[in-house]
Amino acid sequence: MPPRRAVVLLRVVLVLLFLVATLGQGVLVHEGVAELGAGRIPDLTRPGWAILLVALLGLVCVQVVIVATGKLLTRVARDEIFSPGALPWVDAIVWSIVAGWVLLLCAAAPVYVVAELDDAPGLAAMHLLLLLVGAAVGLLMVVMRALLRQATMLRVDLDAVI
Repeated sequence: MPPRRAVVLLRVVLVLLFLVATLGQGVLVHEGVAELGAGRIPDLTRPGWAILLVALLGLVCVQVVIVATGKLLTRVARDEIFSPGALPWVDAIVWSIVAGWVLLLCAAAPVYVVAELDDAPGLAAMHLLLLLVGAAVGLLMVVMRALLRQATMLRVDLDAVI
């Protein structure tokens, strides 16, 4: 598959992911508003509220990664990916992944309380898996950032020689 076609397909997938994340945020907000509108006084100390908030903020992190990836794809299409201007977008991805991982870590107590109350050990296992995957993806992005920085320096040096 030609790289240009892959970039176009990846853009389509990213737009769809962004729409799904936005829809997910809407559903989460609707659930929170529905509980508030039911006439009950919400118990904000319940673990469900913490998980709802973490999920909402986690989707924001996902959206930041999608937008930054889209910006990097634009640079790829213009053959500008190996320039210093690409690094802030990679930084945005790295920091968004770090923020999402910290959110997951903060959600550990509420998730495990809900898992215990609902007798749902799969929820706790899924949370642990998400923590491990998040750590792996975050570390991978740090390595990829270092490689991009090195390739950018080499390209700048090569352009100076030519």
